[in-house]
Amino acid sequence: MASLTDFKAISFDCYGTLIDWEAGIIAAAAPVLSQLPSTHPYNSDRFAFMKRFNEHQRTLEIDTPNMPYNDVLATSYMHVAAEAGINVSSIEAARFGRGARDWPAFLDTVHGLQTLKKHYKLIIISNVDDDNIAGTLKGPLAGVEFDAVLTAQQIGSYKPDHRNFAHLFGVIKERFGLSTRDLLHTAKSLPVDHVPAKELGLTSAWIARGQDGLSAMGGDIRELKDKVAFKWRYPSIGVMAEDVERAFYSKAQGDTYTV
Repeated sequence: MASLTDFKAISFDCYGTLIDWEAGIIAAAAPVLSQLPSTHPYNSDRFAFMKRFNEHQRTLEIDTPNMPYNDVLATSYMHVAAEAGINVSSIEAARFGRGARDWPAFLDTVHGLQTLKKHYKLIIISNVDDDNIAGTLKGPLAGVEFDAVLTAQQIGSYKPDHRNFAHLFGVIKERFGLSTRDLLHTAKSLPVDHVPAKELGLTSAWIARGQDGLSAMGGDIRELKDKVAFKWRYPSIGVMAEDVERAFYSKAQGDTYTV
């Protein structure tokens, strides 16, 4: 049986797993959302807005893998606004694209990561640009020490592309002398993280934030259940960290704590 004490490193998706991607997008999109007519469906269904935004984002990430994420955000913002009949200037769009650095961390994230750091090397592998992640590390994730931070901009492609995971595997081998058996991939998004994890034989933990784990960017487990194979499911990083503490305590006591 698998045990949380089997691993030496955890790789994390960042935005959506550690950082509240959806809250950040909704807050930043207020200038557009506030201009919608009262009858527009996005007024009563923010999920639909987020889902449509994510569709634009994913199309750009697939079709233009070298486009930095800040430009992906800016372009997606302009597209979804245009569909709603609202014009967004290039200056406004660029400001939106630079805003990911300010999106809030989930309340459990920082303390949970600090707990996990006692037991593992911590690695971020994120579909983001270097400037935004630098701001996130200095701001919402300040106080957490990461051992490696890997971005789509550095790699030249976006997850779920296997090249991103190949890069991750190379980094843990070269820097830490670890293999994929030593790595637990932890993320919210099913299509972006957990589907490729299964395809590559990478053990994973699902951070199923939201009611029943459903979100606009994270996919639907009912549709993807045959394409994923995560070993653990948690509602938050904080709950995962508590489970890890119990596992290592049991190991120290000579007990077996497996799931």
